[in-house]
Amino acid sequence: MSNNAATSTGGEGKNAGKHRIGTREEWLAARLDLLKAEKELTRRSDAVALQRQQLPWVRIGKEYRFETDEGSATLADLFEGRSQLLVYHFMFGADYKAGCPNCSAIADGFNGNVVHLQNHDVSFYAISRAPLEKLQAYKRRLGWTFPWASSLGSDFNSDLNVSFSEEQQREGGIEYNYQREPAWSEQGIGDALTKHGEDPVARIAATTGTDVATFTRERPGMSAFAMEDGIIYHTYSAFSRGLDALWGVYQWLDRAPLGRNETTGTWFRRNDEYKKG
Repeated sequence: MSNNAATSTGGEGKNAGKHRIGTREEWLAARLDLLKAEKELTRRSDAVALQRQQLPWVRIGKEYRFETDEGSATLADLFEGRSQLLVYHFMFGADYKAGCPNCSAIADGFNGNVVHLQNHDVSFYAISRAPLEKLQAYKRRLGWTFPWASSLGSDFNSDLNVSFSEEQQREGGIEYNYQREPAWSEQGIGDALTKHGEDPVARIAATTGTDVATFTRERPGMSAFAMEDGIIYHTYSAFSRGLDALWGVYQWLDRAPLGRNETTGTWFRRNDEYKKG
């Protein structure tokens, strides 16, 4: 951008009336103030990352089995000879007809990352409770190549607090994102997930072929594991907005002029559902 750009104070453009218009000198002064805040955030993020890596490791004492493109596998098999494993808990329940669109938007960024992780001693898998054939068909539909395993019939999802039973939901036994939720009511879950005064949960659930209750018995998350001397340890998990940093499009939108601009509600779609042209 040249030094003469954006020097007008006339308010041109459809969004000009909503935003402060200034000279290049005013922009630079404000940008330098922002740079201080960004540098502080970067340093704080580095410190939090170190704190994350210093969490105690918890030994995994249960045998979990998964179905993968290569056949039946244990959790140890998912490491594929590496010392670390990252898992994305993708909301695709056994009764879903399609994956969660939110998780699908996040997963659009996985393909390109996997090869880099694998060459840095880190394996990656998405894991869901849907049968493998459903996951494979959905991968083909959306053009994904990252590894995706089915945990159907395993306690893995429930032990990692991302899948819950109807009884837990009904009786207030769900503990998600490190807090216990009240007993189920459709309005209650709507309140919990409402953004900007509207309730998108029923609409999102419908896109997966389920109702709100069935849809919300699955939850998104990510978990990290380490293997040392043949022993597997759980090292970290994050849920809900703790996943924002993994949502690549959000990182770009946070730097766009209007930010996430979600005042109109849930705007994203599966990558093959946007209007073309």
